[in-house]
Amino acid sequence: MTDNKKSYYITTPIYYVNDKPHLGHAYTTVACDVLARFKRLDGYDVKFLTGTDEHGLKIYQTAEKQGITPQELTDRVSVNFREMGALMNISNDRFIRTTDPAHKKAAQAIWQKMQDNGDIYLDKYAGWYSVRDEAFYSEDEITEDENGEKLSPFGSPCEWTEEESYFFKLSAWEEKLLAFYDANPDFILPPSRRNEVVSFVKGGLRDLSISRTTFDWGVKVPGDEKHVMYVWVDALTNYISALGYPDTAAEDFQKFWPADLHMVGKDILRFHAVYWPAFLMSAGIELPKRIFAHGWWTAEGKKMSKSVGNVIVPAEAVEKYGLDQLRYFILREVPFGNDGDFSHDAMVGRMNSDLANNLGNLAQRSLSMIAKNCDGKIPAAGAFTDEDTALLKACGTELLDALRKELDGQMFHKALETVWRVLNDANAYIDAQAPWTLKKTDPARMATVLYVVAETVRNIGILLQPVMPESTAKLLDLLALSENERSFAFIGADHALKTGTELPTPQGVFPRYVEETEAA
Repeated sequence: MTDNKKSYYITTPIYYVNDKPHLGHAYTTVACDVLARFKRLDGYDVKFLTGTDEHGLKIYQTAEKQGITPQELTDRVSVNFREMGALMNISNDRFIRTTDPAHKKAAQAIWQKMQDNGDIYLDKYAGWYSVRDEAFYSEDEITEDENGEKLSPFGSPCEWTEEESYFFKLSAWEEKLLAFYDANPDFILPPSRRNEVVSFVKGGLRDLSISRTTFDWGVKVPGDEKHVMYVWVDALTNYISALGYPDTAAEDFQKFWPADLHMVGKDILRFHAVYWPAFLMSAGIELPKRIFAHGWWTAEGKKMSKSVGNVIVPAEAVEKYGLDQLRYFILREVPFGNDGDFSHDAMVGRMNSDLANNLGNLAQRSLSMIAKNCDGKIPAAGAFTDEDTALLKACGTELLDALRKELDGQMFHKALETVWRVLNDANAYIDAQAPWTLKKTDPARMATVLYVVAETVRNIGILLQPVMPESTAKLLDLLALSENERSFAFIGADHALKTGTELPTPQGVFPRYVEETEAA
């Protein structure tokens, strides 16, 4: 029964619908997808949320330019992010839009809670505002470019704004936030980002403008409909509106809140690690367990930009390199949390070295030998040597436990390094045992060696499903594993391959990448 399962709730940020999906969006979403798939295979009841942020001044201005309503615009462009999800094989359980009526109700409910708590008041706002970032900045955060244009810390243009606004008493929560960070050292990861947030809060918090009157595309403020909510109050609430809030007795809210993980890019960490916890504290709602802020990608050593024309579009990268190859690369290449560089040479290196030569070659060599020398059936294993036992132990529950540890800390690169250490050992094992020689000298020993390698491929194939679901499905098909034998419950010796199982004809799963000049 699912009621007895442990629950796990993971979210991407909701993506600003005015953007076009790029590698950064795919990166966040794939990372969350890997964790969601991993937890499902490990017996958890998972809720995986993504979606689009559809209110705010940018949408209003873009719709006005195009001569359509903001709702028509968001209906049209929200689809881009759904399509990215399908393209990247994302297994989200829900796609939320902030224009959903139930979401608007939730945003108004949390506003009312904060107001009832005395944390919202009406005043006038005067300060620097970035339309692109949907954020307000203080004078000391603003810089000027060579043309005298005011820029935010992220390089976006800022304009001086003056209007009547509701404010949230963020300043009142400074000490409570610092106490919470202190009591929960892993609430913000990686540690470098945590340090940035703590430093920002210790520097003093100013009350936050949370409504606008100069446009009307947003969630109406309860009791004062000439105001719409500042986009972040509205946007952040998606994490609980998706669970049925304000009905805190709703089954999903009871089961999945507080969230296990909000995954975000480093540019929106402040909103998630300062504003969101303060809103929740004010509204009397439990805080999420963790916020992880990952880094940004460059392309061939340069910042991605439309003007340079080097933005990596997920659809083009998938077509060029392959879906699972791209999923593997972005999580393996860079320590998760750091900035990283996407280069063609690095991508091809991973495809050919890690996937084709290592994992692919191990499977191909062993399964081809079984096909030729064991009647295409899983061979009978004799008594295991110390070398056999060491490899079987390393690829089983021991490896699963190591992956649990690394992925619970969002250390995707370390998890994959751990798997590839075992694969290196497995390739060294087959080279040392030389079953192609044993075929003439000791066929029974050859059968045992091939069995050990096939069993290693089975375990690793199951464990790599979250990262490369399509490729590992093909790999596990080659071992004639049924669909119900592919969860982590089947890792290890208790569910090892059965002697005599007939296998399909082996096929390569990870082709080498051949440059067009080489192929010509």
